[in-house]
Amino acid sequence: MKKAMLIVTILFVAVISTACINNMAVQELNNTAKTYMDKGDYKAAIDRLESGIELDSTIYETHYNLGVAYLEAGEYEKAINSLNNAMKLNSKYANTYYTLAVAQEKLADSLINADSHSISADNDGEAETKSPTYTNVSESVKEKMIEGYLTSIENYQKYIKMVNSQQKTEEVSEHIKDMEKVLSKLGYAGQSY
Repeated sequence: MKKAMLIVTILFVAVISTACINNMAVQELNNTAKTYMDKGDYKAAIDRLESGIELDSTIYETHYNLGVAYLEAGEYEKAINSLNNAMKLNSKYANTYYTLAVAQEKLADSLINADSHSISADNDGEAETKSPTYTNVSESVKEKMIEGYLTSIENYQKYIKMVNSQQKTEEVSEHIKDMEKVLSKLGYAGQSY
């Protein structure tokens, strides 16, 4: 009986020690990833954060940070996936909803065919982008864009409900109004939230 208790104790200590070591290693990977992100090296940050998730997939911050890194790298679908994983681990962090909304909006924006943007060169040779007209966008792309914008607006609304800043609430509310104008240009006539 004493041997069994000793074995159980050793196993318990080993599991706890491994968890602590993994947690420290994941934290170090998160810190290193932040340094890379601050330098604009999102690929290196993503590599560190993915390694952190391989060590311990239960740490919310790693999933959130990976979502931010993917967003900054322009990999919107991966950002959305990582941020949804973060939300499953901690649904009470307002910034997750905001960052997810940004990723969803950027993904919807990215669906527009480059031909629907009117780009002209001015006398200095610099490109000037005019507002898209959405007339050359196929119906299937419009539907995907509308779905993306509506989902984004839902997450912006969740953010507004959670954030304790009048200024942020006003800024995001104004942004939602701008998105509703885009939805109207895409032919969406329903209520967005």
